[in-house]
Amino acid sequence: MPVVEPHGAGKTPFLFSVTVPEGNYKVTVTFGGDTASDTTVKAELRRLMLERIAVRAGGSATRTFIVNVRTPAYPGGAVKLKPREAVQEARAWDNRLTLEFDGTPAVRALKIEPADVPTIYVLGDSTVADQPGEPYASWGQMLPRFFKPSVAVANHAESGESTFSAVIANRFEKIAARIRPGDYFLVQFGHNDQKSKDPDAQQKFKANLIGWAQRVKAKGATPVIVTPMFRNRFDGDQAVDTAGPFPQLAREAAEESGALLIDLHARSKALYEAMGPTGVDALFMHNADFSVKDGSHHGPYGAYELAKIVVQGLRDAKAPIARAVVDDLPPYDPSKPMRESDFKVPPSITATEERPLGVNQP
Repeated sequence: MPVVEPHGAGKTPFLFSVTVPEGNYKVTVTFGGDTASDTTVKAELRRLMLERIAVRAGGSATRTFIVNVRTPAYPGGAVKLKPREAVQEARAWDNRLTLEFDGTPAVRALKIEPADVPTIYVLGDSTVADQPGEPYASWGQMLPRFFKPSVAVANHAESGESTFSAVIANRFEKIAARIRPGDYFLVQFGHNDQKSKDPDAQQKFKANLIGWAQRVKAKGATPVIVTPMFRNRFDGDQAVDTAGPFPQLAREAAEESGALLIDLHARSKALYEAMGPTGVDALFMHNADFSVKDGSHHGPYGAYELAKIVVQGLRDAKAPIARAVVDDLPPYDPSKPMRESDFKVPPSITATEERPLGVNQP
């Protein structure tokens, strides 16, 4: 593909998009302009790619990252999109590669070309999904920032989903149609599975995870089961576990299927308790004065810290893909989180007052 000169480069955030076939793309951006700039890049539906590339006036800097573009169709079927996915979340599913330049951006040029790289496929609920607007975010949409431009992240998670509804909507089938040897499959469910009235819901939850893991392994890819994180519930200084048996069922599914395990449940507990019953609010969606806040869904800062836990989990599991983690991410200890005041990722262009589906306290 040719070098593209994007319009809108200057001091205000802007979007740029180009029509491309489904697949992974290497994007090379040259930053800089007549004045000093500080550019953060997000792709598709606010997936964090590059964080604060500062360039002096008249200077330039070049960076490369990988973007996954997808559509609902796959051989023999299609993902059954929710109405909001076709409207507020359309950028996640259309046939265009969309880039968002935030902060005080200046872009001289960018080049887009197909990329043949391993893909990390992600499936889960609203705490994992690409959230369409501020002040919501998830760990899944922060994940690309922590990988070098030798890996793609394809986030197929969606708000309100459980393992059961993900089956009905063909979300795993879409991944199964694309996944190949050397790829990874990260899956986190449990919060919405709790709400099922099926008396066999727990057994079916575990069976779904095991079945997916086995199918992924049969494709030559690596399954990774992630336990659901804690909600913002405290009793004194102790975080209260509201997830019931589902974290343990996920652990058992990983052991029985041979999948790798990232115990986000246990590690989020350590993170939340390190923040304390008042400080933990900063990790979750909130407005400036905390008069509006959410006890289940995270804001950008919280999503960023949870993504670090997931990446550290891949390192701890000695997954080969961990060799592609960026050099500027040191080993992460959830009991020693970064302060919210040190989180400097600028907000996205889009904002929303609509709460993500699902994950309420059962």
